Amino acid sequence: MRLKMKIFIQQIIVFLFLLGLLPAHAFVHRHRFIIKEAPYSKLCSSKNILTVNGQFPGPVIYANTGDTLVVNVQNDGTQNITIHWHGVKQPRYPWSDGPEFITQCPIRPGTNFSQRINLSDEEGTLWWHAHSDWSRATVNGALIIRPANKTNYPFPRPAAEIPIILGEWWKSDVQAVVNEFLASGGDANKSDAFLINGQPGDLYPCSTNDTFKLTVEKDKTYLLRIVNAVMNNLMFFSVANHQLTVVGTDGAYVKPFKSNYITISPGETIDVLLKANQNPNHYYMGAKAYNSVVGVDFDNTTTTAIIQYRGNYTASSPPILPNLPNFDDTNASFNFTRSLKSLADKTHPINVPLNITTNLLFTFSVNTLPCEDESCGGPNGDRFAASVNNISFILPRIDILEAYYKNIQGVYGDEFPSFPPLNFNFTGGSLPVELQRPDRRTEVHVLEYGTNVEIVLQGTSLLGGVDHPIHLHGYSFYVVGAGFGNFDKDKDPLNYNLVDPPLQNTIAVVRNGWAAIRFKADNPELGVKSMVYALSFRTSRKLGNGNGIHCERWKSSQEKLLPPPPDMPLC
Repeated sequence: MRLKMKIFIQQIIVFLFLLGLLPAHAFVHRHRFIIKEAPYSKLCSSKNILTVNGQFPGPVIYANTGDTLVVNVQNDGTQNITIHWHGVKQPRYPWSDGPEFITQCPIRPGTNFSQRINLSDEEGTLWWHAHSDWSRATVNGALIIRPANKTNYPFPRPAAEIPIILGEWWKSDVQAVVNEFLASGGDANKSDAFLINGQPGDLYPCSTNDTFKLTVEKDKTYLLRIVNAVMNNLMFFSVANHQLTVVGTDGAYVKPFKSNYITISPGETIDVLLKANQNPNHYYMGAKAYNSVVGVDFDNTTTTAIIQYRGNYTASSPPILPNLPNFDDTNASFNFTRSLKSLADKTHPINVPLNITTNLLFTFSVNTLPCEDESCGGPNGDRFAASVNNISFILPRIDILEAYYKNIQGVYGDEFPSFPPLNFNFTGGSLPVELQRPDRRTEVHVLEYGTNVEIVLQGTSLLGGVDHPIHLHGYSFYVVGAGFGNFDKDKDPLNYNLVDPPLQNTIAVVRNGWAAIRFKADNPELGVKSMVYALSFRTSRKLGNGNGIHCERWKSSQEKLLPPPPDMPLC
């Protein structure tokens, strides 16, 4: 069996070289992910959680720009699983992208799938995670992509690089949390703690020894690679008495700027330089949730880790706490995000699409669906839902990519609207109740290969509105503009940043506001995503499928998808 696998991998490598998709300097990294339950104790209680190789967070994967990963995923757990490589473009090869029933069927218990992940121009911090239900709460890890051989960071090499994964913990079983809110139609129970590298920190009960500690030497600089693996919350993060120099986001470099804190969306990564330039002592790093919606119950606790200077001194007890923004400080969140700008130098050029050929406007809403006897846990006894352009996405039972590739009829429609079917004051204060009811369908939006696309992502105030984390599969995009209220097609484009907009794959659309993104549709696959399921736009709400999927038509053999691997999971 091992001999067959080795021959198969060698055939893949030769195939890639012949196609010119694997650079001559590229290296192939092989990993084995065993999905299995493992016992963990936190917050005075114990439970089994789903893990990769028994680790939580999962193993950190290291590679260089242009390398290839071959990851054999063996599912020894009790539930279906997929693994998504968040932020990897996977040029012409979306078969290993990971979202269940979108690019693949799930890996069933007792089976395995060998994923091939082709890195292209990504450089910086990305991550991988499960992409089925809420399994990603514990099945996740960092993907660190360093510069290719004979190239360097655009900043002095740090003394060390440290992954910082922000996570979340429920005392109860995560799947039980999912089952409960799916059954009730209400919101999910809030978590019991946030985590830094799998540890809650000593501000929580029974957690004195469950605190991540980072030892530093005075006057040395450290690269913190921060991943927000929290399920749905934007997070504030800071280090007491230390300024952070932001140098990257989502696998791309930004113009360095200093800040006392960062705001990081679910699924986003931020790279910061930390200079250990304070008096030797112990200092907390801390993170807490940002929440802009009044009256919504959320986890308002703070997770901490400790920066400890090397040397002989008497440390403060307790360590010095950071000054984090207030949990509802919208300006702090928005202003940090708008400070991100692409590095855009000769070594790291950008290519912002200027001549837009496809304009789209997608609205994101929290909705409700009727419930029998008005007995559900949502507003007015209804069931929570979410939508994009008033469509709440229904997952098919055959993956859409396979249906598209094999021309299987009846799996999905291709009538996802380019603009909202209902035109109303999207962020108005009093909206008709009938606007809360979405259509439930499985629809995709088809893009012509090679088109320059602009999508305006518009939040709505239905049910009060929320901040909407957005992720795009198969692409990074330029965030050319953002603002509050309704997008004005005549005025707002005049203020677009077309010189050095940040290149990202995940952003959060501010509550009752908008963001405009641009990209070139040059990677044939199913593309756009929201934050709960599928290959589409996810809403930040914990319930429902607010998804808008796109796929591309291609014209020549050079633009076509590469064929699927022989061990694709079966539905």
